[in-house]
Amino acid sequence: MPHRDLLAAALAHAARGWHVFPLRPDDKRPAFPNHAADRCDRTDPRCRAAGRHLGWEARATTDPDRIRRAWSARPYGIGLACRPSRLVVVDLDVPKPGQIPPADHDLCGNGVDVFATVCHQHGQRIETTYTVTTGRGGTHLYYRHPSTGPALRNTAGALGWLVDTRAHGGYVVAAGSTAHGRPYTVALDVDPAPLPGWLGQLLAPAPPPARQAVTVALDISRRGRYVAAAIHRQVAHLTAAPEGRRNHALFASAVALGQLAAGGALTDDDVTAVLEPAALSIGLRPGEIARTIASGLRIGARQPRVVAA
Repeated sequence: MPHRDLLAAALAHAARGWHVFPLRPDDKRPAFPNHAADRCDRTDPRCRAAGRHLGWEARATTDPDRIRRAWSARPYGIGLACRPSRLVVVDLDVPKPGQIPPADHDLCGNGVDVFATVCHQHGQRIETTYTVTTGRGGTHLYYRHPSTGPALRNTAGALGWLVDTRAHGGYVVAAGSTAHGRPYTVALDVDPAPLPGWLGQLLAPAPPPARQAVTVALDISRRGRYVAAAIHRQVAHLTAAPEGRRNHALFASAVALGQLAAGGALTDDDVTAVLEPAALSIGLRPGEIARTIASGLRIGARQPRVVAA
């Protein structure tokens, strides 16, 4: 697709208040940044200007000038960040070649059939809303995220076979893009409907478990008091982090305590034991927590901090 068509599509999405960012041309992957958070050396101009790692969600924008600069440079695909756009997208896929449906879905040929069945089971129908046909022939249904209640996250198969959702922390390939030569096109151009209440209840994350008190064996020396204070500071920093910054706060705390672990004042298991319950209590997911703590420990190990006895 010519640059100008992709640019026009990106500007049209932004005009609806949807935050867009560049994808690699004819691909589903973000074009920027080209590095993970634990490998950020601040050479990327946006990371350097922010003084921290800046992921694809933080780069998503509705600013027409920024959009024109990006899409005038290369034929980037268009990623649409769900959280800042206040969207929940229901992704109804089609089976891949050779993919066999589970026994309880043998009459459902695709994600639309499965989702229609779920709606019927709850006495509902599929709402009329903004709809995109994906490159493989699937369907994206766009809904407005509820203004109250918990932030909805991405799900995979929670509603059934071939039915995923994208919300906070997720993105979709927007109409006007292509992926592997296949176009994403608008099937129904209307304003997104509010997410139905019954569907929001099904997608609501489970309440985080109560934070358990964790005891790390420390002596009562000056060194022990210093380490205890450092743990308290990092846990307080993490639990006070605002939405959108919580994973970054976890990474920063893991780096700080990882430096102490590398210096011998703690063990890696101690760091995980104190940070994991705090991270769960603010809504981060177990897999995300484990990866982020591991990354922080690796970075912290590069700069050991030895505490004087």
